[in-house]
Amino acid sequence: MDVVSDAISAAHLGHPWFHRVRTGGSWCARLDPYDGAGFYVVLKGSCWLLTDGGTPVSLGVGDAVLLPHGTGHVIADSPADTALTAQQPAPFEQWLAETEPRARQDHDGTEMLCGKYWLDCSRMHPLMAELPEVVHLPSRVGSHLELRAAIDLLAGELDEVRPGSGVALPSLLDLLLVYMIRSWMTETTSGAWPGALGDPVTAAALRALHSEPAAPWSIDRLATAAGVSRPTLARRFTTLVGRPPMTYLTWWRVILAATLLRDTKDTLATIAGRVGYGSPYALSHAFEREFGITPGRYRAHAASAVDANRHPESRAQPLDSGDPQAGPA
Repeated sequence: MDVVSDAISAAHLGHPWFHRVRTGGSWCARLDPYDGAGFYVVLKGSCWLLTDGGTPVSLGVGDAVLLPHGTGHVIADSPADTALTAQQPAPFEQWLAETEPRARQDHDGTEMLCGKYWLDCSRMHPLMAELPEVVHLPSRVGSHLELRAAIDLLAGELDEVRPGSGVALPSLLDLLLVYMIRSWMTETTSGAWPGALGDPVTAAALRALHSEPAAPWSIDRLATAAGVSRPTLARRFTTLVGRPPMTYLTWWRVILAATLLRDTKDTLATIAGRVGYGSPYALSHAFEREFGITPGRYRAHAASAVDANRHPESRAQPLDSGDPQAGPA
């Protein structure tokens, strides 16, 4: 896998929760901070987003917005700062319950897809950690064509019940997350990781480490794979990634082990071999140093977290039959 795929997979828990919202008139809803990444895609009309301590963001048809760190925010029909002074924002659960009746009375309102990606924030890759509080991707002609295609496909699946929608919708939502992160990386002028992945030497080294994390890597072998001298690799990698190549590899092996503990029933010995440790003892020592907990206890906690965050329904539902408590609040 590549670095972006690995970064997402390491933190991703289960299927995303989502809801199609249709609302009209004057409305305003408040979402408190949460563990995960929230998203909105405006399918019709317009609205405003105001994060805690941030500035209002105008969202129009086709716009996508990602809140990678679960930042508390207000979503409203008019500029969020005006809406906040005009009315008390409703809790998100209450707002969801009230939107459908309002939408039946106002056919010129706003329609959007909103939801949450469940994330294990304890194992956040630095690429994910450096995403800004709000990733706003406006709909512009000729821009982010893959993202626009994913949004169009999502809208089509939501327009009517189709064979296979139960599989298509969660997959398209996962694709949406990838395309939002890709789009941010192509647009941003700051952040270490877009620079690291854009540097041919550092990118080659990262691809090698992520493709074969269990290989007996050394700085010399990695420099050969990247096609440069050892000092050149060490200097460029450390500058762009923020840690030396072998230190990054040690960290990534432990993160990968945590993913396998969460997602498989493999023994610790099997996992140790898959991530490049010679014995379960060596892995356990490194794991406890990184996480402050034994692999066995981590696996038990991870299983509880997955069960708690797993939403039983992954297909679109009418608003009055959804489960607001499972939403991004």
